[in-house]
Amino acid sequence: MAGYKPVAIQAYPVLGEKITQDTLYWNNYKTPVQIKEFGAVSKVDFSPQPPYNYAVTASSRIHIYGRYSQEPIKTFSRFKDTAYCATFRQDGRLLVAGSEDGGIQLFDISGRAPLRQFEGHTKAVHTVDFTADKYHVVSGADDYTVKLWDIPNSKEILTFKEHSDYVRCGCASKLNPDLFVTGSYDHTVKMFDARTNQSVISVDHGQPVESVLLFPSGGLLVSAGGRYVKVWDMLKGGQLLVSLKNHHKTVTCLCLSSSGQRLLSGSLDRKVKVYSTSSYKVVHSFDYAASILSLALAHEDEAIVVGMTNGILSVKHRKSEAKKDSLPRRRRPAYRTFIKGKNYMKQQDDILINRPSKKHLELYDRDLKNFRISKALDRVLEPSCAIKTPEITVSIIKELNRRGVLANALAGRDEKEISRVLNFLIRNLSQPRFAPVLINAAEIIIDIYLPVIGQSPVVDKKFLLLQGLVEKEIDYQRELLETLGMMDMLFATMTRKESTSLLQHNTSDGFLENKKIES
Repeated sequence: MAGYKPVAIQAYPVLGEKITQDTLYWNNYKTPVQIKEFGAVSKVDFSPQPPYNYAVTASSRIHIYGRYSQEPIKTFSRFKDTAYCATFRQDGRLLVAGSEDGGIQLFDISGRAPLRQFEGHTKAVHTVDFTADKYHVVSGADDYTVKLWDIPNSKEILTFKEHSDYVRCGCASKLNPDLFVTGSYDHTVKMFDARTNQSVISVDHGQPVESVLLFPSGGLLVSAGGRYVKVWDMLKGGQLLVSLKNHHKTVTCLCLSSSGQRLLSGSLDRKVKVYSTSSYKVVHSFDYAASILSLALAHEDEAIVVGMTNGILSVKHRKSEAKKDSLPRRRRPAYRTFIKGKNYMKQQDDILINRPSKKHLELYDRDLKNFRISKALDRVLEPSCAIKTPEITVSIIKELNRRGVLANALAGRDEKEISRVLNFLIRNLSQPRFAPVLINAAEIIIDIYLPVIGQSPVVDKKFLLLQGLVEKEIDYQRELLETLGMMDMLFATMTRKESTSLLQHNTSDGFLENKKIES
């Protein structure tokens, strides 16, 4: 008994998502807070100034929420019809909104009544934004026009009629007060210059454009429409840099992280994709319960807000870093205490005695040592072990099978105990790393308990599910073996052709000489 060898727990490769810095960063959010709005959330916009409130446009109302509040702190509802968009000014004091009746209203955050009203569009206004000088507003509407408004005089300055379909998105440059970009359902994205009264750059997205985003530097432009997200180099006259197709349905919104190193896109396929702006590869993704219409990030990515078609506003806040308690440090023994005597060199007449370190066995190893096989199996089927470390449970099952006592350990169990075994097998049987061991265990269970089927509805349901999984897994392995046989035949044929091609070679005198090569 003293020479018992503990069970070797096999290290299985972990299958699943690769843990990266982006995974850790974007998963560091709390459980989302869900707020019910009156209609589909068409626009979410954060104030660029503290306290970083955000405006939510839904139905005929615009709600202003605090960053951590679940109830609106202010509501603007002076609209004749549905409001589609609302955007903060750079100083966070003013808010401009567009509605379905073609009107544009300017609000002071501290008040409720509109300060200015701009009337000139004949159809719904879907995009509004402030220019870099803070004194002008650019708007786009379903009447195919793009207009530039003067805030102090409440007058229209310029009108652009270059689009041939609905203008549904747009943004103004953060550096140049004369430049702004609009996207339309005519598949084009145009950059306008107020000094030339016409567009200076026009690119063809290839799909109805739902959202546009201009990088803070103004050198790159991102457009979204259909299933595509495209990045354009504006310094090269609108040259296409990359075309991304990572969504399964229409992409509806775009957003840039605070650092500018990550690009986010939301889609009707209920997913938010995070791209690296250096490689334009997807580094993370979020899943939501409904199709996504709007997306916004707070300052320093402290919160991510997503508006959906079902009127739900999902708000995720970043977890705060736990502060370490400033407790007085215990005085520990000095380093020389631990290494005392370690460097002593054995003399000629000294006798060296090594004290072997005592090894403690795990509880399941103690049971196996004392031939309590059913008890050992019960220990590794506990939820704390079977769910967190299933490789230990599989290793014990494998060891019991090697000893030839697995059938004895599985036999004679009541309804609760056999349900625990079946739950573990159903949960892990389809995993390739566990399948060879668990299929054998499942077949043993089926052979043992098949005669008593029909006595417990709960066990019967799990038993039939397990039987179906085993048959399905066996079919998969049969198909894999057939595929492997086909591949072996193809490889053998290729090897034969290569050896045949070596039968002839060019001799030094220019003639072909046949040589016999033994395989």
